[in-house]
Formats: sequence, structure tokens, C-alpha cells
Amino acid sequence: MNPVGRGGDRLIVEISSTVPEPSVRELLSYATSIKKVDKAYKSYIQSANQQLFGYVKEQQTVGCIGIEINAQHGVIKHIAVSPEERGKGIGGQMIAFLSEQYSFATVSAETDKDAVAFYRSLGFVITSLGEKYEGVERFLCVLSPN
Repeated sequence: MNPVGRGGDRLIVEISSTVPEPSVRELLSYATSIKKVDKAYKSYIQSANQQLFGYVKEQQTVGCIGIEINAQHGVIKHIAVSPEERGKGIGGQMIAFLSEQYSFATVSAETDKDAVAFYRSLGFVITSLGEKYEGVERFLCVLSPN
């Protein structure tokens, strides 16, 4: 892991190991199904336009955020925080880190109803995509940091 951002007791690191740490694997399982964790992780390691970062607190990876970089646009593919650390601003700090690290014109994420309030609280504009999967409404969340 390569340190790329610091602040207080936090350290944001680039995750590039070919084998995921158990804590990172568990975090990704919160953001996708357990069956898709290995495929998602492999995509971050092998793709030139995708990157995975970990939020380290007291030497433990307690959050992760994965992005796809498309020119001046960042797409949040996965974001997760360990249950015991939720509600402490870690997700917002990871998104703020992306804005500091990259000069994105926009940052977006597609999500379900459960995460809409989180993205809205950070200034994202929310648009319903309708029922993309049977019985599941999806939402596009877009932030223009500049």
C-alpha cells in the first residue's frame, strides 16, 4: 500500500497488492455481493483507469473507495466503511480525498435508495434512474466539485 493522503489519525493509501487483505475483501463485500468481490478487486488491480484506495485508522483499513477514471470524470464504483466506523465522516473524507487527488469536473455514483441520503448530504445532485432491476430503484448521484 502506498500512502497518498494524510490528516489527523487517518491515512489514505493506494491499494495495489495482487492479493486483497482480508479487511479490504470484507469492506468490498459491503459494497457488492460476496460473489463479486474477487472480480471487482481484480478489476482494480488490472485496469489502468480504475483505482482502489483504503482509509486506514489506527493501522486498520476501515474504509475503501474504488473509482473509475474517465478523462475529467470520476465514477465511484464501490465505497464502504466498516460497520463500527460508520457515521463518523469517513465516507465523506474519502470522497473529499478524490476531489483533492484528481481534478475531476464531476464525480458520480450509481446507488440504491439506502445511500441516497449519504450522497445528498455531501452535495451530490440525485436523479432517479427508475427500476433498473426488477423491484429495485436506482439513482444517479453527481457532484461538481469545482
